[in-house]
Amino acid sequence: MIVEIDSNSGFCFGVVTAIRKAEEELDKSGQLYCLGDIVHNAGEVERLCGKGLVTITHQDLGNLKNVKVLLRAHGEPPQTYGIASNNNIDIIDATCPVVLQLQRRIKKAYHDGVEAEKCGGHKPLIVIYGKNGHAEVNGLVGQTNGEAVVIQDLEGISSLDLGRDIMLYSQTTKSLEGFRQVVEEIKRRKTSGKFEYFDTICRQVANRMEKMREFARNHEVVIFVSGAKSSNGKVLFEKCREVNPRTYLISDESELDDAWTSGAETVGICGATSTPLWLMEKVANKIRNSNAGF
Repeated sequence: MIVEIDSNSGFCFGVVTAIRKAEEELDKSGQLYCLGDIVHNAGEVERLCGKGLVTITHQDLGNLKNVKVLLRAHGEPPQTYGIASNNNIDIIDATCPVVLQLQRRIKKAYHDGVEAEKCGGHKPLIVIYGKNGHAEVNGLVGQTNGEAVVIQDLEGISSLDLGRDIMLYSQTTKSLEGFRQVVEEIKRRKTSGKFEYFDTICRQVANRMEKMREFARNHEVVIFVSGAKSSNGKVLFEKCREVNPRTYLISDESELDDAWTSGAETVGICGATSTPLWLMEKVANKIRNSNAGF
């Protein structure tokens, strides 16, 4: 049996940077707070916890003073920075550059709209195509004083005031196909007002999709490794399963079923942008060991 790990899978550069910054601080001081899971993978969170990383909530943040807190790649709304400043918290900002640029664009669009309204013009409705409640989306909505509207799919378009000018952005990890469908449907339904849309999807993530689908096509069985909280993982897993029905989703090697790979000549291991390479290697090794001698 040939067991291959997809070379395009694993941490994106935003996650790599966040983990590097966390480890650098932990090597110096032995303890660091992180606002939310540093990555949506329980195994990696547990590994860093063993080095002194303490995961906290936004409520915890309000009760801390005079400490260091890492902001993960997803980004945060302005309110978080305000709380940190008031509590003399030293921020280690690991916001992904792609997310940070998107935050700035949305903040400027909102500010320009407010100024236009003061001069008698119209403030556009800022719409974000993304997962409601996702950390990145919360940070984006925060740039608009909470006024942006989030739509998760085509059904969400019904909640929009399509008579207003609309500016549409996307969460960086959404699918290009889904974004294009939303754009076309708004175009179809809109009868008045301007409609501007901006493809703000991270190309490192978007380009993985077709490469991963090709990887899935080239193996009899695919084991997709992803944390349960990973939105990106759910999207990529479904894309793999579309081209290869023998694709199985697991969070770690303990969830493997030998029956899935029995008799297969090629097995592919892939994962989300939040899946560490070491975890995919553990999965691959367990499959190899389980099939040794057959």
